[in-house]
Amino acid sequence: MFGCPGWVQGVIQADNYFKAGSAKKVLVIGTETLSRVLDVYDRDSMIFSDGAGATVLEYKDNATNSGVLSWSVQSHCIDEAFYLYLGKSNFPGSDPRIRYIKMKGRKVYEYAMQHVPAAMKDALDKAGVSITEVKKVFIHQANEKMDEGIIKRLYRLYGLKEIPEHIMPMNIHKLGNSSVATIPTLFDMVRKGHWDIHDLQEGDIIMFASVGAGMNINAICYRM
Repeated sequence: MFGCPGWVQGVIQADNYFKAGSAKKVLVIGTETLSRVLDVYDRDSMIFSDGAGATVLEYKDNATNSGVLSWSVQSHCIDEAFYLYLGKSNFPGSDPRIRYIKMKGRKVYEYAMQHVPAAMKDALDKAGVSITEVKKVFIHQANEKMDEGIIKRLYRLYGLKEIPEHIMPMNIHKLGNSSVATIPTLFDMVRKGHWDIHDLQEGDIIMFASVGAGMNINAICYRM
């Protein structure tokens, strides 16, 4: 189970189907109903939400080299496996048989800071794309502080301190962390022009990146 990175992983799987010649169109759906497992007595749960996003991917022979250029996946499923887990309510005397989503917030943050930028750089390097060519980064909407930290560390891996303005769209303020649905809903909002400061054109290089339960990480370098 990939948790939050599930939609990105679905796109990677679709790309593999295309390259293997076993599919021409793939429907990738990311949907989550976290309200079913939220503990109202746990303030770490306040950021979670419900959401859904669906994408139809189609394989086409073309000379523009659009689509998935490369991807990178990492899984750390031993000591890190239970940074996100199901546990009992924080309310004293609650029924221990009823389980709610829990997380070791600091551990998740440190893990993401270390591994997500490395996976993103790996994807860019595989594609032969410079960080300066990337127009937008669509990253899992976990929390703004963590996402901003990931972007800063990514640019530091290239020896860069200056980060382009408006490189990273954010919708967590409006929609919360809907896990696997955050990236497709964010991408849809930019495609439909919900912000004046964010737009996409044919030929633009963008990145998708996510981290979540397992722990799992993935990143895609994509040309519009």
